[in-house]
Amino acid sequence: MYPQLLTLILFGIAASFTPGPNNVMASHSGFNFGFRKTVPLMLGVIFGWTSLLILMEAGLIFVFQKFEILQSIIKILGSFFLIYLAYKIAFSKIKDNEDVKQPIGFINTFLFQFINPKGVVVAMIIVSTFVDVQLNYLRDSIVVTVVFFFMAAGSISAWCLIGKYLRKFATSENFIKNFNYTMSFLLIVCVILFYV
Repeated sequence: MYPQLLTLILFGIAASFTPGPNNVMASHSGFNFGFRKTVPLMLGVIFGWTSLLILMEAGLIFVFQKFEILQSIIKILGSFFLIYLAYKIAFSKIKDNEDVKQPIGFINTFLFQFINPKGVVVAMIIVSTFVDVQLNYLRDSIVVTVVFFFMAAGSISAWCLIGKYLRKFATSENFIKNFNYTMSFLLIVCVILFYV
């Protein structure tokens, strides 16, 4: 039995369900495109995050610890991507008779996990705190990966559903614009918090 399971789950809830770039993107996409069209985005987050965690467990964490400049590079690249995304969200046009734009897809969100500053830092904390590399490395890695796979799936789905059901209150173009502005603002806040 994994002795820190309860602590791991509580940390997972705090890390996964709090606002962050992935959750904001899922909420925005659920609001504008619905749950079904957001599934590729959600799968990209879930499998990208899980892949990042597995790579950290496999030794990438030691590379980050040795070359701290990599953390700064990821923070800068992730910040630029999120600022660009915030701009796109804030100035997206309300659907008239034009074709409905597609939400962010699987590949983009999968790859984003590797430059998502929050995700990289959380993965490093998880591996350094909950994986015993001396005694129970394999067991700890499997438990951590499984727990956080389900945390990612649960949180990204919940945030998408929040966005989807907020759409029921969207009775005017003004409401939709304000929602998009709010999501854009939250992404900018995420960027600011990376540097505080």
